[in-house]
Amino acid sequence: MTRKDTGVRVRFPPSPTGFCHVGTARMAIINFLFAKKNSGAVIFRSEDTDKERSTAEFETDIIDSLHWLKLEWDEFYRQSERTDIYRKALASLVSSGKAYVSEEEGKKEPGTTVRVVRLKNPGAKITFSDLIRGDISFDTKELGDFVIARSIDDPLYHFAVVVDDALMNITHVIRGDDHISNTPRQILIQEAFGFERPFYAHYPLLLGTDKSKLSKRTGDTSVKSYRENGHLPEAFLNYIAMLGWTPKSQREIMTLQEMIDEFALKDLHRSGAVFDIEKLRWFNRQYLLRVPAEAFASSALEIMEQLITKRGLKWSADIGNHLLPTIRERISVWGDLRTLTSDGELDYFFKEPSYDKSLIPGKGGSPETAIKHLNALRKILEEVSDGEFAKPNSVKSSVWEYAEKEGTGAVLWPFRYALTGLARSPDPFFVASVLGKQTSIRRLAAAAASLKI
Repeated sequence: MTRKDTGVRVRFPPSPTGFCHVGTARMAIINFLFAKKNSGAVIFRSEDTDKERSTAEFETDIIDSLHWLKLEWDEFYRQSERTDIYRKALASLVSSGKAYVSEEEGKKEPGTTVRVVRLKNPGAKITFSDLIRGDISFDTKELGDFVIARSIDDPLYHFAVVVDDALMNITHVIRGDDHISNTPRQILIQEAFGFERPFYAHYPLLLGTDKSKLSKRTGDTSVKSYRENGHLPEAFLNYIAMLGWTPKSQREIMTLQEMIDEFALKDLHRSGAVFDIEKLRWFNRQYLLRVPAEAFASSALEIMEQLITKRGLKWSADIGNHLLPTIRERISVWGDLRTLTSDGELDYFFKEPSYDKSLIPGKGGSPETAIKHLNALRKILEEVSDGEFAKPNSVKSSVWEYAEKEGTGAVLWPFRYALTGLARSPDPFFVASVLGKQTSIRRLAAAAASLKI
């Protein structure tokens, strides 16, 4: 069979037996970059023949995850809807004598008989040229007459894949190297039909930080989880594309179009790439820093308001806006902001703190000295204008002379603790500038008063 001259055609062939795996996303990205670089077509083929494990929920998740990454395809197929095609193909192979029906003992139910379909294997040596790994050879004698269908109506993976690749005019099969061992069986089936062989390219699988195969069993590897944690799709796509690929420009941060322009299969590495969550966070931070200020503010304020309100606190948009610069400096993904807010690290900005009187004076300080410093600070801050109070440096310069004179530790510890009620928090000048003049002065007075009780 001669393939139609259709140009480059690749496929996304996920099995919907779980949520979209990072490895599935990588397979789709590599195929997409190759197809677009060569003005080719992408075919999405849901390989849902595993009736016990495949679900519509998982298929939807895979589709949504790839769309989230801005990947697209030209044609869509579902193997469960193509059973008539496989049945006719099996029948033709049996009638031609290239395959046969064999009655065998059932593996699931010993003592029962099943009718499977086996391919007549000529036992030839097969060599195929891999576009990444070079020539690969197999002696197929050891495979024997292998099963290609559970029955004349129930084809196995290898059979359905070969028939689909041929009928869909797939020119390039680009997949992980765990499929190398599948290739000789698929080539034997192709030759039995007289199908033209596609080009093969097998890239190394992703590895975990312990250098073991990245799998659903060794960690959080679904695209869904990273999406829910607030990773940006552009950053996630960029990072996954760079795993095991070095573009000629040596750049790391690239747009999708820039990646398409530079992509070449020969530049994929032959060794496994390590999926490093910290490196992914670095990529995400680069993209997060590029988000326009207005868009960043809108998303950050929405997250903070939702979670602050959920914690039963009174939301203040004014305070939220004052927090934006430090929030942008501290987070790498939106999930970091959710954690900060949910863990209560921002609570003191939205509620009055409670005090442990023993902590207010600080190490080596006395209640009397702490009261003295808190009252002095309150009087100093009362002289700062509202406009200047919004600037951390202005708050600092107003109290610094007094702090140096009395001892910075002795003065700044009760200052910080009075504003936050926490032993660890940002510097008091920033906190005061966010809280505002009246709130800061009120908290200083409250802390001093608590020491007199």
